Amino acid sequence: MAVHMAYEAGALDATLAAAAGDDAALFRELRLAFIESVERQLDLMRRSRCDGNWQMSALRLKGVASSFHAEQLIALADDALEGAPGDPAVLRRIQTFLDDFATA
Repeated sequence: MAVHMAYEAGALDATLAAAAGDDAALFRELRLAFIESVERQLDLMRRSRCDGNWQMSALRLKGVASSFHAEQLIALADDALEGAPGDPAVLRRIQTFLDDFATA
């Protein structure tokens, strides 16, 4: 799993680099925006008290992942959409993805 996570971080960084071009500050800004967006949706998922809030947060997470071409995160968002609201295993996997990407 660690190798796959490293590959995902590299693929995401390549997508961000392509969008930012030679602008290192823009690259950092895009990377931070991605991390903050994922953090926000994960927080909302954790605080969801009904199916509707869970589904909306998971859909937003999938949207963020799609806009950055983060295939692994798209799959995790799909897992959340297909599973039970508040599923701690899904939340842990999303957090692990986020932690691995943020520290890569």
